[in-house]
Amino acid sequence: MRRLPPLNSLRTFEAAARHLSFTKAAEELFVTQAAVSHQIKALEEFLGIKLFMRKNRALLLTEEGQSYHVDIKDIFNALYESTERLLAKGAKGAITVSLPASFAIQWLVPRLNLFSTQHPEIDVRIKAVDMDEGSLTDDVDVAIYFGRGNWPGLEATKLHTEYLTPVCSPNLITLDKPLNKLSDLTFHNLLHDSNRKYWKLWCRKFDLKNINVNHGPIFSHSSMVIQAAVFGQGIALGHSVLARPELEAGRLIQPFPEMLITKNAYYLVCRNSQKDIGKINTFRAWMLALVKKEQEEIIDEQAIF
Repeated sequence: MRRLPPLNSLRTFEAAARHLSFTKAAEELFVTQAAVSHQIKALEEFLGIKLFMRKNRALLLTEEGQSYHVDIKDIFNALYESTERLLAKGAKGAITVSLPASFAIQWLVPRLNLFSTQHPEIDVRIKAVDMDEGSLTDDVDVAIYFGRGNWPGLEATKLHTEYLTPVCSPNLITLDKPLNKLSDLTFHNLLHDSNRKYWKLWCRKFDLKNINVNHGPIFSHSSMVIQAAVFGQGIALGHSVLARPELEAGRLIQPFPEMLITKNAYYLVCRNSQKDIGKINTFRAWMLALVKKEQEEIIDEQAIF
């Protein structure tokens, strides 16, 4: 049977031999100096050979250690080059993105042409889902989750802080049904997203006791609620990300400045082990840069959306 030393110990030895310093090797490998010493000791015990010696407080390689480093240095360089070639290949092809249908319709799909123009070598496949399961299926590379960012084994980066604020069609406001103050909501039909929870939270936060939150249609998708509001069917609690296109186009208005900041948000998610791989890294970098740019524009405009 072919015996090989632990890869971790070999990697630690290569770094320490290259720097001739346990301290610098620890910094490169993001471990403690004690961990480096432990790995070197384990390797020396495995080989039965002393690899380092100290002379006048300097760290030196023994003759055997120097010879061994020359051999494994080329091996690690070859591994590095092979990995880089593989990652380069992985930067092309197709990428599957799983996300809620409403986020796809209101945010991602209108912007996909920007990604395709910048990265024509990558084809994006959209997989709309009603609810995330907290883990990625084998056919999914990247996902958009809505929650609090704690999904074990997954790299989750927040996209937007989530705000909720009433939105409606400008045609909905009439003389007999005004919207001058929050209590005027009692004259209007309330539109609900999935359940009545958010309107209940809203009314509780702003101490609105005479509004019937147990009335009004319930929609299974946020985009449906927004479209119902556009067509003048009532007042929706608009998600800051999803309602923004309709607000900018003037199809919806924000009658009140009050907003409810939720504990949930949209997150860009991928496997921890794949976040730096080719096309996945490219898509993540593009999306995060675009979100950052849009948020900066919002601040510059001194607007909520």
